[in-house]
Amino acid sequence: MHGSHTSDQRAYRMAAIDALRGLVIVIMALDHCRDFLMLGTSQDPMANPDITPALFATRWITHFCAPTFVLLAGTGAGLMLARKSPAELGRFLLARGLWLVLLEALLISNAWTFSPGGVAQAGGRYLLILQVIWALGASMVALAGAQFLGRRACLWLGALIVLGHNALDPVWPAAGTNVAPWVALHARATFEWPGLRVIAAYPLLPWIGVMLLGFGSSALFELPPARRRARLVQWGLGMIAAFVLLRALDVYGDPHHWAVSARGPVYTAMAFLNTAKYPPSLLYLLMTLGPAAIACALAESWRGVARDVLVTLGRAPFAFYVAHLFLIHAVAVIVGLVQGFAPAQMLTIFIFYPPQYGVPLAGVYLAWVLVVLALYPLCRRVADLKARRRDWWLSYV
Repeated sequence: MHGSHTSDQRAYRMAAIDALRGLVIVIMALDHCRDFLMLGTSQDPMANPDITPALFATRWITHFCAPTFVLLAGTGAGLMLARKSPAELGRFLLARGLWLVLLEALLISNAWTFSPGGVAQAGGRYLLILQVIWALGASMVALAGAQFLGRRACLWLGALIVLGHNALDPVWPAAGTNVAPWVALHARATFEWPGLRVIAAYPLLPWIGVMLLGFGSSALFELPPARRRARLVQWGLGMIAAFVLLRALDVYGDPHHWAVSARGPVYTAMAFLNTAKYPPSLLYLLMTLGPAAIACALAESWRGVARDVLVTLGRAPFAFYVAHLFLIHAVAVIVGLVQGFAPAQMLTIFIFYPPQYGVPLAGVYLAWVLVVLALYPLCRRVADLKARRRDWWLSYV
């Protein structure tokens, strides 16, 4: 595992960023194994007041994935300025962003459903699910224009969006008006047309803010290593402190209020940490990006096989993402058949699975480990290819 893939020659690559990205995509796979395989599955089990601490922790740790992934995408774009002009970077971000949106619609939505001809439970409509790849792609399109303002301006604009978007929570279009543009920016909803159902799961406005923050903060990674690590730790601790203070005050930054639980301190802590992801609230982003910044600083000192594995996975994130969805869904189909369900019951998104289907949480963790191990050889091949060659198309996979 100490081959050429650990010494990627691209100037804008940094092993710490790749290692952190690899860590979050591994954690992401756990969430999707839970989605597809767990008994009594639910997209948001934290909405259940009777959730167990083990299931809460399983879901909560995966909250770090999307914010870190989007932030690092912005950071990577900022580091590309070392070898691309703003005009070249703008064209690249626009093309890659539109490519990701197209893949979300035509490829990734089918990985979730296995029903390209339409999902029976959705009235036979094609189910288009706008999730993290949509958020990444659309945010890149926004960044393609915003990056002409410069990194400092993007940093301030991203901070303004992240800090202020929760002030828009009470704002809603008047009844009878077209709310689709507002929903796409700031809320989660489902839209239906003949032959098509669209689930807008990742409202764009806060994710664009995170992408801009990543782009603006990329200058940190041009500092000498000691200063860079110190700044990352300082910013990480500052965000964690801000989260604790604002969450304790409970007056702004998240629509989910918390209270002391009669069930004890563990459930009180769960209520305190249960922040909103759809859209990601200010407190959700402080809670996740603060520790991520510290982890990025620590990642520079990671050594050994585990670090090399994470770097490899982090250099092939899109290959991992697409492959892991198809693999996990295929495993779910097999589990369903073994448990006696008809194939048609499993050829759909997990929210429509039979209520009796699934495995306990321990089985989810076992499947997660096996999925990551199975996909590592693919990611190693892709990472090695990216390290050896500079073909233009490799930037799109």
